[in-house]
Amino acid sequence: MDIKTATAIRRLRLVSAPEAVSFLLLLVCSVLKRTTDFNAVPVMGMVHGVLFILYVLFWADAWNRTKWGAKTAAFYFVLSVLPTGGFFAERKLKREAENAVIASRARNEGIVNA
Repeated sequence: MDIKTATAIRRLRLVSAPEAVSFLLLLVCSVLKRTTDFNAVPVMGMVHGVLFILYVLFWADAWNRTKWGAKTAAFYFVLSVLPTGGFFAERKLKREAENAVIASRARNEGIVNA
């Protein structure tokens, strides 16, 4: 894995958890708006919208650089529209990055031919 691919995955990881948190907070604010006089939906909507756009941009960049198949790319995109999906995406991307580092080190040390 080259440095640009690793960076693309890292950026996607870094935005996935905050995007999930903002989605959950937006849902809470929506409920509070309907049940109380508290209305933070415009603010949380903006925050979540910016984080979601960043997630989609970073997802597209990671897809382009990692050459994921359509199934994997669709999986990560679907996780972005689920309320807690960003947490699962972050965990899975972390494992994927760790495995890529291990494989790269093994190739460099001549342990495997891949």
